[in-house]
Amino acid sequence: MSKIVENIENVERNIENACKRGKRERNEVTLIAVSKTKPVDDLKVAYDAGIRDFGENKVQEILDKYDKLPKDINWHMIGHLQTNKVKYIIDKVCMIHSVDSLKLAEEISKRALAAGVVMPILIEINIGDEESKFGITFDTAVDFLSEIVNLPGIKVKGFMCIAPYTENAEENRIYFKKLKQLYVDITTKNIDNRIVGIDDISILSMGMTGDYEVAVEEGATHIRVGTGIFGARDYTV
Repeated sequence: MSKIVENIENVERNIENACKRGKRERNEVTLIAVSKTKPVDDLKVAYDAGIRDFGENKVQEILDKYDKLPKDINWHMIGHLQTNKVKYIIDKVCMIHSVDSLKLAEEISKRALAAGVVMPILIEINIGDEESKFGITFDTAVDFLSEIVNLPGIKVKGFMCIAPYTENAEENRIYFKKLKQLYVDITTKNIDNRIVGIDDISILSMGMTGDYEVAVEEGATHIRVGTGIFGARDYTV
């Protein structure tokens, strides 16, 4: 058995156990294999092991891999997206996780309309207020949502966050709880009854290799696991 297949089976067991602890069903959680810097052959191994959702951080990597892999793959754009790159992936990805500005949301809207598609997007929130990370601030999330939720050609499906790096996953539980509470407050309209168009909000993309089990326990619907599946990345190639 290849190491990638072994890793996928291990991650699946961990998700199952985290779901049990969180009193959730396994089908409530989508596993996204983060394949940035990884060769197509590695993605094929993961695909053959049942993975259908892959996450990439760079537009060019999606373009390089898209035609070399089966068409039933769901490609997720999870990295910072520049407005001038939107046009290249608007017809290739199933969701953009990293919307963090009105300018970007408007560009996605424009390109989606031109391509005749409706693009699901997530609002990226800098949940730990880290200067090194992208995303809007937690406190501006509701105002930002109200600004973009009714733009044509896009559908706001929820929120994404990258929690601070830590050796102890438990330290990030507070951030996952915080994002889940925002989701609950918005979807139950405890925050602002004036926001219309939020009926489709159902996704919380949170949790990575080091903390996805805690994220699942706290309500993540999508987790993004890279090194936990493919192993360490070589950034020199």
